[in-house]
Amino acid sequence: MASGIGDLSQWMIKYADLYEQCTGVRLYPGSLNVVLDEEYRLPADPPLRLPPAVLGGRVGMNIIPCRFMGIPAFILRTDQNEAGIGHHDRKVLEIGAAVRLRDRFDLANGEVVTIEIDP
Repeated sequence: MASGIGDLSQWMIKYADLYEQCTGVRLYPGSLNVVLDEEYRLPADPPLRLPPAVLGGRVGMNIIPCRFMGIPAFILRTDQNEAGIGHHDRKVLEIGAAVRLRDRFDLANGEVVTIEIDP
């Protein structure tokens, strides 16, 4: 786990209704950054996606259902980050959920967490 730059939270607030329509969950406005030992590549056809056109022509957002420490969550990755030209490389997973994960699990930077990706 690591601190992020806080950029995603503003877009999660601005497009909260779109994220909720896509995921079925009102996401907490912000994500938890998890640093992996190896790159994670998105599936060729991500199960959930907000295309650039619905996000004001900005970047598209790929959304992968998962479980974080046993609770439902989502991997959130922009098109740029997946392409390797964004703020994060492919070793960083931004995890969103209905709750602030750092508080829910009393997490500090550097702690080991578990993420299960739904099939």
